[in-house]
Amino acid sequence: MTPDTESMHASIGVAATVVLLRDSPDGPEVLLLERPRHRGSFAGAWVFPGGGVDPDDRLPTDAAAPAGSAPSAERAEAIEQLAARRAAVREVREETGLEVAPEALVAAALWVPPLNVPKRLRTWFYLTTAPPGTIVLAEDEVIDFVWLRPAAALERHSSAVMTLVAPTWVTLHGLQGHESVADIVASAGQRGLAHYETRLGASERGPALFWAGDVAYADDALAEQAGGRHRLEIGGLPWVYRAN
Repeated sequence: MTPDTESMHASIGVAATVVLLRDSPDGPEVLLLERPRHRGSFAGAWVFPGGGVDPDDRLPTDAAAPAGSAPSAERAEAIEQLAARRAAVREVREETGLEVAPEALVAAALWVPPLNVPKRLRTWFYLTTAPPGTIVLAEDEVIDFVWLRPAAALERHSSAVMTLVAPTWVTLHGLQGHESVADIVASAGQRGLAHYETRLGASERGPALFWAGDVAYADDALAEQAGGRHRLEIGGLPWVYRAN
């Protein structure tokens, strides 16, 4: 973690998101929730269950963990994730009525939004197999739900039938091509945590989100030059993800 990242870490809030997965005859499906259309940060969008870390999600005992001589930035991130896991379990319960086990959550990604967004939250993305139970929606936070294959959700977005935000879109893109939920969870565990510290910029094709590894991560003027690509072009539908 760089000094700039540490400063960013200290200046924004924390949230947790849970990608609930289930197997179906046509392949793995993911649970998506529709937010109310006229209020909230993601008004009208279809998202995974999740929300901000509350004060009650942070326990005094967290300050003592993890023990040892880990660098302060690593300790801070580990302590933050303890609270994020509690928030993840609580948010799934509150929004869907389902009960997930903290130890079943596989940390897949950490998303840091661009500097210019009004509400900035470092968001931990977790994957897990959906537990049994009947979905009961939190009426003040969710107006509908659907189980979809990742490719089907992306197709609905491309056709302007479903609104997605970038972290949801990129996550769904990465879930394609797997034959089972067990395959997805195992792959995420082997791959480790992906970091998406996002910069909003532009290429010749319009607005784009850039991440580390892209030749234009620090400078839009380099967007069309040869080099690495790690971006999502969002100027029109369908969105285009480029990574190498």
